[in-house]
Amino acid sequence: MNFLAALPAGATILELGTGGGDDAAYMLAQGFDIQPTDASPELAAEASRHIGRPVRVMRFDELDAVSRYDGVWASASLLHALATELTGNLAQIHRALRPGGLFTASFKAGNGEGRDQFGRYYNYPSAATLLAHYRAAAEWSELKLTEEDGTGYDALPTRWLWVSARR
Repeated sequence: MNFLAALPAGATILELGTGGGDDAAYMLAQGFDIQPTDASPELAAEASRHIGRPVRVMRFDELDAVSRYDGVWASASLLHALATELTGNLAQIHRALRPGGLFTASFKAGNGEGRDQFGRYYNYPSAATLLAHYRAAAEWSELKLTEEDGTGYDALPTRWLWVSARR
């Protein structure tokens, strides 16, 4: 993970939306102090069993930390935040990062909001819309967006937007 390579050894990382805990397990194995969260109590329990440590049940809007994390990892999780709340969520993440802290997140590209075949809500931003949310949320010392093709949980072709930002 380029994200991990850009952090100091043993960095404290907040993971938003750990899901089954695979990324958290990898980060732990690499010696990082990972603090995983998920809004779903069921997924948090599953991830906790997988990684052998507690996973906090927390919605994005419940993040109240200040200058606490060297990094925040949100792989395919903030795409479930309500589009109307995304700017506020990004501001909370900025506040939770230590100065110079790194935040990486991925989103499914699109134009608007919708639900997938499983009924799950997504904000589907364009690259320009997503960058506008970041810029409205805070002043980042670095802000970079890249795009790549892949698939999602639904196994359908997906255009992914990856954003890396430093406080």
